[in-house]
Amino acid sequence: MDRWVALLRGVNVGGAKVAMADLRRLVTGLGHGDVKTYLRSGNVAFGSTVRDADALARGIERAIADELGLTVPVLVRSGRELAAVAGGNPYADREDDPTRLLVVFLATAPAKSAVEALAAPDGENLAFTVTGREVYLHCPDGGYGRSKFTSNHLEKKLGVVATTRNWRSVRALAELAAS
Repeated sequence: MDRWVALLRGVNVGGAKVAMADLRRLVTGLGHGDVKTYLRSGNVAFGSTVRDADALARGIERAIADELGLTVPVLVRSGRELAAVAGGNPYADREDDPTRLLVVFLATAPAKSAVEALAAPDGENLAFTVTGREVYLHCPDGGYGRSKFTSNHLEKKLGVVATTRNWRSVRALAELAAS
């Protein structure tokens, strides 16, 4: 059985409200095991014999729609992929405050032309690196809460669904996916 993490887009942060108990119940009901949620922001780690991340994401999306009446994009990463993300942050050695380091998870790798055209919003001091289906983000001047370089911004600029997690959450999810 492989370990996976599902990341729900926009849940419990001004968007759709999904109780983590309901999320655990839904994911367990799909036949997945050892289901654990992290915080209240739509993060769930689980074991599954299914080896197709897109099929896992579609199944969770469908269950949320059918049982909770909500349309919520779901992105899924394997435990190995999440370990690579947690080990590959190019800004981790520059920052002690995990709230100023983030990873934006993308549903698919964006077009090269969209990545080349991507820039920080005017007046913002931030650094970013796009690597495949992730955007590593360093916000040294006050963190992500003050930035316009948000999931919504990236979705518009890159043309793909995006959801953001702070560095503390990324590391915790990598640990959940490894156990």
